Amino acid sequence: MSELLKTPLYPIYKDYGAKIIDFAGWALPIQFEGIILEHHSVRKSAGLFDVSHMGEIEVKGQDALSYLNYIMTNDVSKLKPNQVQYSVMVNENGGTLDDVLIYCFNEQHYWVIANAANRLKDFKWMQKQAACYEVNISDISDHVAQLALQGPKASEILNSVTEEINNLRFFRFKKSVVANDISCLISRTGYTGEDGFELYCKPEDVVQLWKTLLSVGKKHDLKPAGLGCRDTLRFEAGMHLYGNELNENITPLEAGLNWVVKFDKKDFIGKSALQTQKQKGISRKLIGFEMQEKGIPRGGYEVKKEDKTIGYVTTGYLSPTLNKTLGMALIDAEFFELGNIIEIVIRGKKVPATIVETPFYSKKYKK
Repeated sequence: MSELLKTPLYPIYKDYGAKIIDFAGWALPIQFEGIILEHHSVRKSAGLFDVSHMGEIEVKGQDALSYLNYIMTNDVSKLKPNQVQYSVMVNENGGTLDDVLIYCFNEQHYWVIANAANRLKDFKWMQKQAACYEVNISDISDHVAQLALQGPKASEILNSVTEEINNLRFFRFKKSVVANDISCLISRTGYTGEDGFELYCKPEDVVQLWKTLLSVGKKHDLKPAGLGCRDTLRFEAGMHLYGNELNENITPLEAGLNWVVKFDKKDFIGKSALQTQKQKGISRKLIGFEMQEKGIPRGGYEVKKEDKTIGYVTTGYLSPTLNKTLGMALIDAEFFELGNIIEIVIRGKKVPATIVETPFYSKKYKK
């Protein structure tokens, strides 16, 4: 593990029984007490994640808004101060470079939250696109630590350390929040299908913040949570993972992210390619399916229909919440129809599955 990157919390992982893996070059916990236990904890009460490996790229300058609107598919001009927006960055061919969150401080100051595996690639690409704009782009990731508090009791737990987030709405943030003497930026987005908050602070403060939250959250059954349940939770909620449902060979239209592609904008990188794809019709589609017989559909497994390969699995699990074996796959669009039977090739055997609606799990909570 010595050659891997480490978050500021790494030194205390062992105190909580963490099982460490290599994730995108980072030494991160796949689990603490167990993936299934942590999954159910987030669904029923709350879980605390170390997500300090995520990238934070700051964009400042008089052209910050027009620049971001050009490199993002979503309409950044719709953002008001203290709002967060989900968006996608694509290349000229419409392939997905990354899916990101954009934090608006004002029209001349934004954060772009990037996936850890894409942080350096995104930063270099963003710098390259900035040549004609009056902007300053900085990778501030090493100066920011991030925790994610997720679950139906997340708000109650966070209120134990600060009352400043009582009226914080979904996809909003508040800066300079003091949580037990620690200054944080706190947002309310989430990646689990439950209510959730992100707490950004200085790296030197994150150990204290982690311990404080776990201490006050103990009476609410708050558990440390690892990457394993983070993936099963987001999967059940139909949320994409870059490298699985998204990559440079998959467009946001194919991935079902039409709602973040705003063709009414004047221009953005990849607009022409995506317009052409939309006009011709999407040839591939991301779908959900439920296995009809035993077998776990792993990422990369072939999907067939009447001996014809029609696509591949992007993610598959035995859903801990629903107790069903489910998956997502990218398949030829002509074979998409709810209720259609497809086949997943598992260890050389074709196992039937039914195309079903996504998300598999949907929680109703205050937004």
